[in-house]
Amino acid sequence: MFEKVKGIIASNIGLNEKDIKPETSFQEDLELDSLDIMDLLMVLEEEFELQIPDEKLQTMNTVGDIVNFIEENS
Repeated sequence: MFEKVKGIIASNIGLNEKDIKPETSFQEDLELDSLDIMDLLMVLEEEFELQIPDEKLQTMNTVGDIVNFIEENS
């Protein structure tokens, strides 16, 4: 699951996949602002056919957080 999420993130923000790890932070490491993060999450929701509740969005700070949510909810 991580490899698929990593590929989607890399292609959407123009980053090399090797630079993305589970502990990679969206704001600190990838320097994404809140709008960029929302756009990325929408792509992931569509790809995995799931809805991320608003209250969960605020707790997702790393790539690993999103992977865990997808694994628990798919």
